[in-house]
Amino acid sequence: MGSPRSGPWYTKPFCRKDDTVDSAILDKALKYVRGQWPKAKPSFGLICGSGWSDVVAAFRVKEFIAYDQIPGLGTPGVAGHAGRLVWAVNKGHDTFIFQGRRHWYEGEGWTPVAIPVYLMKHMGVTTVVVTNAAGGIRKDLKPGDLMLIEDHINFIGNNPLVGRHNPVWGPRFPDQSCVYDAKLRLAAEKAAKKAHVNLKHGVYLAATGPVYETPAEIRAYRILGADAVGMSTVPESLLAHAAGLRVMGLSCITNFASGITKEPLTHDEVTSATRAAMPKMKTLLSELWKELSHE
Repeated sequence: MGSPRSGPWYTKPFCRKDDTVDSAILDKALKYVRGQWPKAKPSFGLICGSGWSDVVAAFRVKEFIAYDQIPGLGTPGVAGHAGRLVWAVNKGHDTFIFQGRRHWYEGEGWTPVAIPVYLMKHMGVTTVVVTNAAGGIRKDLKPGDLMLIEDHINFIGNNPLVGRHNPVWGPRFPDQSCVYDAKLRLAAEKAAKKAHVNLKHGVYLAATGPVYETPAEIRAYRILGADAVGMSTVPESLLAHAAGLRVMGLSCITNFASGITKEPLTHDEVTSATRAAMPKMKTLLSELWKELSHE
């Protein structure tokens, strides 16, 4: 009789070692950034999704580092992601702005996705705002709308906490009952009111990508309770929350989800919509930093 691992019925584990976060690379990235910016003491962090990179204009930039200089991070593979870590200041608070993100679908594992959160955690950040471009599922979510994320659904089929446990991410089984901080959401509502921005609220669903969803999938996601859909945000949010950071999520609705209209979906539509929404994105974040500085 053959070994239990040798028969045709045996399948390899879904989690390969190179799919898990490499703690040694995280430490190399941290050592590099600390070496470049020994005086940086950020209290806030901002991860920019597709089309959000230009919100850096709402901040005073001190210095920046290209992603490809940071060990393990690498250059984003998607248009609309500038690929720079910016050390900036707003309302007297040092802020780390990640102009662009790495995605699971790029095929380089979870380590590039986890690096920004790891850097923020160890450099002193306590509050992180995670942004994205998303397709609107709920009928009142139209291109150009900004949506405050109240909760999420992980439909990626994996997450960056899989693998050997690293205590930096908190307990082995982190609670997920309130990933998006209630006080931060209240601050966002106050900021939106002052900025005269109609801020919507909803549940964000993260799919694997890099394909857009089918109309049937969108119908299924709607039944599951999703209001908007994208291919990011959830991994960074669950990591940051597990690590003890306060998390806020913001979506720019860039298109109607598949099947709602007869138009095909394109990334050009995404970047065009975020360019049009950029003035209110900048204004909202500027007011938000004012609110955060009063806490």
